[in-house]
Formats: sequence, C-alpha cells, structure tokens
Amino acid sequence: MPDSLLAQARAGDRSAFAALVRAHQGSVFSIGLRMLSRRDAAEDLAQDVFLQLYRKLDSIESLEHLGFWLRRVAANLAIDWLRRLPYSATRPLDEGAEVAAPQAEEDPLMSRELLRLLGELPPHPRAVMLLRYQEDRDVAEIAATLDMPVNTVKSHIKRSLTALRGRMIGAKLVDCEELP
Repeated sequence: MPDSLLAQARAGDRSAFAALVRAHQGSVFSIGLRMLSRRDAAEDLAQDVFLQLYRKLDSIESLEHLGFWLRRVAANLAIDWLRRLPYSATRPLDEGAEVAAPQAEEDPLMSRELLRLLGELPPHPRAVMLLRYQEDRDVAEIAATLDMPVNTVKSHIKRSLTALRGRMIGAKLVDCEELP
C-alpha cells in the first residue's frame, strides 16, 4: 500500500480512505474485541477510531505512522470505555468469535480460560498484554502507544504474566513451562 494512497485520502478521495480502512480494520477490530470482550462494542470502537482518523487524516505523516496511530487510538478508546464500566460488566468472548490475528492450533479449553483471565485484568495491563502478545509489538512501541514509561510496560507484563500463571496453575489448566 503506497504512501500515495494516504495522500489521495487526504485529498478527499473516498475510495482511497476506504482502502485505508479495509487495510487496518482487522487490527483495530481485533484490539477492540480482545479489550472489550464484546463484538458489538468492538464494532462501535472501530467505527469511532476510523471516524477520528477521518477527522485527523491531515496529521498522519506516513503509513507506518497510520498503523501506530490507529493502535494507539484503539487501545486508548478501549481503556476509556472500560473505565466507564464496572469490571463485572464485561463478558467473555463468544465462542467462535473471529479475530483478525492469526491463531495457532492450541487447546481450546486453555485458550478460553486464558481469554477469560485476560478479561479480568485492569484496563492498562490488559492493553499492554494484548499489544505485546496479540499485536506482537515490542515494549518501546507499547510504551509509546499507551504513553507510559517503558519500565511501567515491563512491570505490567511481568505482573500480568505472574497473575495469569498463578490463576491458571490454581485452576490446574497449565504447566508453568507452557506460559511465556
């Protein structure tokens, strides 16, 4: 996808903007679905993200910046939505929910339990974990995306992994060696 597509979208070309949305909608929706655990909320979040993109298109410098900007806005909007809801208001992901990120073959029971436990994490640690392990972003990029210090990101990862390991071992679903 050439930078000319971005320039065309900035110039008002609707088909170019639609192409940008199509290229990034899976990633934005996936972040929303994993953070909010509800398909309808993830769709609303994605719509809000792309509406913000339309309004801020002139501030996007390159396609690389666009991807970074979309992840940042999606994660921050999801955190804002979660702050407005009590933690108990989130529901687990529906079985068979399609997520844009490629999935390796794995134990469905463990995956379901891991998703449930991830959903119990507070908003910022959940965002860090999803950006790290679903979006495969490095610590520095996560820190920039969520506007937090690198050491805070590292702390969220370490504490979250420890908590998830403890809960999964407590549920006797996984051996310590299986988690990163």
